[in-house]
Amino acid sequence: MKSTTVRRVTLSIALTTALTGVAACSSSGGSGSPGQDDKAGHKGTTHVSPIAALRSAEKSTDNADSAKVESTTTMGTLMSMKADGVMGWSDGLTGTMTITYTGGTMADTMRQTGSTSMQARYLPDAYYAKMSDTFARQAGGKHWIKYAYDDLAKVAGGSGAYLKDQMQNTTPNQSVKLLLASGDVTKVGEETVRGEKTTHYSGTVDVADLATKSSNLSASQLADLKRQLTAAGVSTEKVDIWVNGDDLLVKKVEKGELSTGTMSSTAYYSDYGVKASATEPPAGDTADFKDLVKSQGSTGGTTS
Repeated sequence: MKSTTVRRVTLSIALTTALTGVAACSSSGGSGSPGQDDKAGHKGTTHVSPIAALRSAEKSTDNADSAKVESTTTMGTLMSMKADGVMGWSDGLTGTMTITYTGGTMADTMRQTGSTSMQARYLPDAYYAKMSDTFARQAGGKHWIKYAYDDLAKVAGGSGAYLKDQMQNTTPNQSVKLLLASGDVTKVGEETVRGEKTTHYSGTVDVADLATKSSNLSASQLADLKRQLTAAGVSTEKVDIWVNGDDLLVKKVEKGELSTGTMSSTAYYSDYGVKASATEPPAGDTADFKDLVKSQGSTGGTTS
């Protein structure tokens, strides 16, 4: 594994690992139909409007503070991945996820590091990715890479600033907020998801308009983000959610289109209120991604 490969892996993980956390607890795309384990039931008669029901779900899910999460994410030809763990959102995104890259160019790149699976720890101001021994031998002997959200904002421009905002303020009920912001909500019907009775809601949102409504970015950052979204070919996103009898989100499915292919994400939520925690890895075994990219970028070499 050459030095330029280390640099490329470091940069790639900076975005894809962050996106995994955001996809699990917010919106980054999805598959547009129920999974094989979801059985459609008869449409029920609701006594409240979809908007009122979603407002209740948004509040209940936000107040739950934490949950077990299982997610799958695909971003065109770049990557497909699966992740599972426990995430909390009472004070920024906090928790631990095991991430496995299952396809795309990211999986090919990760194979060069000796493993396609890694642990990610999310803290309010940064996340940490644990790499393999093979990677560590080429990166100063350290297994963990620290990605501060402030650094992501500086490196990736408007999209990085948006990502930082989402990572520090996101919760699973962001997908509910998406539907509330869209003005296009339909109650699909009553369905069973993994043995639990739920109500299925669906709608379509404008991605650029979403950034305006759901973030605290400056006008210049929003303008930069919209340019990047347009360049990527993102325009709209289809959102489906399933809510249980306690007004808690059980499943989220989102789907959009990029210029490089389909962007999709499916997440399941369970065990609301479970303890979520993450600790900083040992400082002696942790490298800062800014320093790693700088040092590797100056050593030359060719990508293997």
